[in-house]
Amino acid sequence: MKTEQDAFSERLRAGLRQAGMSESPAELVRLLARFGGEPVSQQAVSGWLNGRAMPRQANLRALARMLSIEPQQLQFGDDKRVREARGEWKVNPHDQLAIEAFLKLPAAQRKLVRNLIEELARHVAPGKAAKKPR
Repeated sequence: MKTEQDAFSERLRAGLRQAGMSESPAELVRLLARFGGEPVSQQAVSGWLNGRAMPRQANLRALARMLSIEPQQLQFGDDKRVREARGEWKVNPHDQLAIEAFLKLPAAQRKLVRNLIEELARHVAPGKAAKKPR
């Protein structure tokens, strides 16, 4: 008989696969904070992924936000896929081409680009927008 933790683990792993994300506890610990979660250890995340434990509500909500699903769906399951509405972005043609090129890259190269963007974003002063490209 499947436990609640086992069922949650299956839903979490399926959500990560659908989102094209890694099942790496180290990466999930890092991302969890960016999505409003509380600090946890890699061992705690490993427990979630392997059906040994359930996250606290704050981390459940952060995981759901990360996966663009409703927290209730992640916690309890549901046959319907409920997605959060994502806002439309106004993107200039040069940026659109860059995004399309990015999406064609192999996963390892996309990860490098994401890491570069995160590093560059750390050096932008809060409240200051980046200069427009010429």
